[in-house]
Amino acid sequence: MEKILVVDDEKEIADLVAFYLESENFEVAACYTSKDAMEQIGQTDFDLAILDVMIPGVSGLELCKEIRKSHNYPVIMLTAKDEEIDKIRGLMLGADDYMTKPFRPLELVARVKAQIRRYKRYNQNPSEEADSSLLVHGGLVINVKTHECRLDEKPLVLTPTEFSILKILCQRKGEVVSSEELFHEIWQDEYYSKSNNTITVHIRHLREKMNDSVESPKYIKTIWGVGYKIEN
Repeated sequence: MEKILVVDDEKEIADLVAFYLESENFEVAACYTSKDAMEQIGQTDFDLAILDVMIPGVSGLELCKEIRKSHNYPVIMLTAKDEEIDKIRGLMLGADDYMTKPFRPLELVARVKAQIRRYKRYNQNPSEEADSSLLVHGGLVINVKTHECRLDEKPLVLTPTEFSILKILCQRKGEVVSSEELFHEIWQDEYYSKSNNTITVHIRHLREKMNDSVESPKYIKTIWGVGYKIEN
């Protein structure tokens, strides 16, 4: 049974989310304060966290940052309807996805399931991984079997989402892959919209980690209005 951390100072929302997740056989730890959340993060091995950005005290963004210090499980941020900057900041701090309030509980459950499926694939035993090939492009080496990535012979520390994006682009080297294709292949759900900038922010974060520029990219090239590609 997968364990999920839910953090929201609005008890009704946290309890509602917990109800829907428990009905899908998830084990849920619901926290209404950042203090309780910090204790849970330090004591419990979770499979996913759902964090409200605006929780008083230590914000959801800071909780996400704390999680990323020692954990790589997926994080979904809950943001106010018009707080675009919070969405971007959350993704830059290592969150995997976000939803705006008010949200549909069933959509949140669907996204939780998609994230956990991907997280399990990312962390499965290498002996269970069908594709053991190395993906190599210049100084970039991706080991699909062990989920390791190196750049210029140095470890490149990536979140599961970043690893998935880079792997897909390398596997389809020379092809232009749209944001929509990346979104569907990674999350495998139907909740993509043209205004969704999740992939854009993850690409930006990847470029920062790889010291890759938009103007003269060595690795990830933007094809404006179409998508992204890694040249042959």
